Amino acid sequence: MNNAEQVKILEAKARQIRRLVIEMISKAGSGHPGGSLSATDLITALFLAVLRHDPKNPKWTERDRFHMSKGHCCPLWYALLAETGYFPVDKLMTLRQFGSMLQGHPDSRTPGVESASGSLGQGLSIALGMSLAAKIDKKDYRVYVLMGDGEIQEGNIWEAAMAVSHYKCDNLCAILDYNGFQIDGATKDIMNLEPLASKWQAFGWHTIQINGHKMEEILKAYDEAKSIKGKPSIIIARTVKGKGVSFMENNVEFHGRAPNAQETQKALEELK
Repeated sequence: MNNAEQVKILEAKARQIRRLVIEMISKAGSGHPGGSLSATDLITALFLAVLRHDPKNPKWTERDRFHMSKGHCCPLWYALLAETGYFPVDKLMTLRQFGSMLQGHPDSRTPGVESASGSLGQGLSIALGMSLAAKIDKKDYRVYVLMGDGEIQEGNIWEAAMAVSHYKCDNLCAILDYNGFQIDGATKDIMNLEPLASKWQAFGWHTIQINGHKMEEILKAYDEAKSIKGKPSIIIARTVKGKGVSFMENNVEFHGRAPNAQETQKALEELK
């Protein structure tokens, strides 16, 4: 398969994943569509083209590790776990139901979920622990962690960023979903993040800046991160909140609101 064919396949799969996200959240009547949709291209490419994992053996010791620090966007994670075979796709429609293994924030009872998340700011520290474990055990697996831009206003992120660099964790790749919005509005108004790349560089990280909706750039960024030795990498991906659904795009209302029946129908039509 050449690169152009791979890109087309991944783009089609990302549309399918976005449809599942909308259907799940609509059925549940609650959830976080905006940030799930903004990170879809990034995590679809990761799971289908980059991550070394085995859905039939979720605890395979040689697997790459993925952690979703912005745990409220777990509908995206669940959709990809189901699509890659960790559990049946029809289980997705039990999202947030009492007794379901698909909670509103990730839980390690779900096959493929390494550890619980949802308390923002903690995920990079968890990824650091996974990275150091690989080094101690002399394993060559890589660790990937998805963070939100509002989330990196947390001080714990920067403590972890300092430690990851200090320990030269070149097996760790952070992915920043930089969609420009958080629950209360635009990040630039609440706590401006810029100059963001310079900050990560100052903390000793290799920084890669991309359009988080261009599959070619995403794949190239993952390859570049793998090639870096002696320091961790962060992919700063500019994205659109609610990407793929016109009335959700850059609309902070859909940070944490499920679409109603009419909105769901319109969204699914747009994602055909």
